[in-house]
Amino acid sequence: MNKTRYSAWSLFREGLRGQRGWTPAWRDRDPDPAYDVVIIGGGGHGLATAYYLAKQHGISRVAVIEKGWVGGGNTGRNTTIIRSNYFHPPSAALYDLSVSLYEGLSRELNYNIMFSQRGLIEIAHTDAELESMARAANAMRINGIPIELIDREQVLRLAPLLDPSPQSRWPVRGALQQRRAGTARHDAVAWGYARAADALGVHIIQDCEVTGFQISDGRLRAITTTRGTIRAERFGMAVAGNSSALARLAGFELPIQSYTLQAMVSEPVKPCLDLVVLSSANGTYVSQSDKGELVLGGNLDRCPSYAQRGSFGVTQSVIAPLLAMFPAFASLKLMRQWGGVVDTAPDNSPIIGPSPLPGLFLNCGWGTGGFKAIPAGGTLFAHVLATGAHHPLSGPFDLSRFASGELIDEGHAGVVH
Repeated sequence: MNKTRYSAWSLFREGLRGQRGWTPAWRDRDPDPAYDVVIIGGGGHGLATAYYLAKQHGISRVAVIEKGWVGGGNTGRNTTIIRSNYFHPPSAALYDLSVSLYEGLSRELNYNIMFSQRGLIEIAHTDAELESMARAANAMRINGIPIELIDREQVLRLAPLLDPSPQSRWPVRGALQQRRAGTARHDAVAWGYARAADALGVHIIQDCEVTGFQISDGRLRAITTTRGTIRAERFGMAVAGNSSALARLAGFELPIQSYTLQAMVSEPVKPCLDLVVLSSANGTYVSQSDKGELVLGGNLDRCPSYAQRGSFGVTQSVIAPLLAMFPAFASLKLMRQWGGVVDTAPDNSPIIGPSPLPGLFLNCGWGTGGFKAIPAGGTLFAHVLATGAHHPLSGPFDLSRFASGELIDEGHAGVVH
C-alpha cells in the first residue's frame, strides 16, 4: 500500500470494491538482461539481502527472482519464533544480531512486522535436564546472551495452564527463560523487506524459475530462467529446502539434507498463553498468535522430502506431549496443518559464503532456524555479495568448515532434532 492516509470509511469501501484504489506494495518486474547482483529466492533471506545490498552497500542494480511468489516458501510456512539462546559463540553472535535487528525492524522498514517480545521458556522435565540447562545458561551468558534459569514455581506462574502434578508424563522442574525472544508476523517480514527493497530500486521478479547455469572460463556468468537469460557479476542463492537441488543443477553437491518441518494451529481461543513454551526433551513448542490460535510445532520428519505437507505420525508426536503438558488444550479443535521444507546441515548450522562455483554464493543450511535469522542472514549475505569477502560474523559458517572439521554443532540449541 502507498503512504496515502485512509479513513475508516475509505478502507471499508476499498474492501467492498476489491481494493481497486490501492497501489501495490512493490512492483512485479520483467527481468532486465543484466544486473550487478542476482539473488535466487524471494523469501525472507533473499529479500533482506537485496534490501541491505541497496541500503548499506549502495548496490541497487539487484534482482530477486522467485519461482513462485514472494514469501511463498518457508518464510510463510513456519512458527514465527525468534530467539538467540544458542550454545556456541558464532551462533550466539549471529542469532543475537538478528534479535537486535528484529527489535528495530518495523521502524527500519516503516512496516509493522508485529514483533512481540513476549519471551520464551524451555522447560526441564528432570533434575538431570535442569543441571544440563544450568551449564548451557552459563555458556550462553559468556556468549553475551541474557538468559535466566528459573525454578518450578516461576515457570508455573508464567504458564499457569501447565500441568503442575509431579506425576505428569512431562513434569515441570524448571526452565531456561529468554525475555527478549518472541514472535513476528511472517508474511509482514517478507512484505516489509519487499516494499523497502523495491523503493530502493531492487527488481522483484516472480514466477521466474532457474532452469540452468551458464559457465564460462570456470565462472558463473548467467542463469537461464523461465523468463529468459539473466547475466550478473555475482549470484546469490537463498532457496532453503531446494538448495541441494539447485546446487546439483550448478554442478556441485552440498552437505545438506532436506526434510519437512511440520506446524499446525488450533481454533482461536481467548488469550491464555502470553509467551513461547518449548520442550527440547519431547520436541514440542507452542505459542498463541494474535488471532488467538495456538501455533504448534515439533521435531523434523526424518524422511527426506520436498513435500510441503505434514504427516499423521508427526502430528501425533506433537499433540501427545502437548496435551500431557497442557491438559486444558485437549478440547480444542485442530484447524489446519502444513509443512515447510528445510535444508539441514550435519552440524545444524547455516552455510554462508562462496560456493564451489566461482560467481555463485550460498545462503543455506538454516534448518529450523531460518525465520529467526532473516535480518542477520540478509545483513551478512549482503556483505559477502557486495565485497566478495566474509563479514566477521559469517566466516565461521563458510562451506570450508566441513573439510577442516571446524563444525558448529547446534543440535541442542536448535531444539528440534
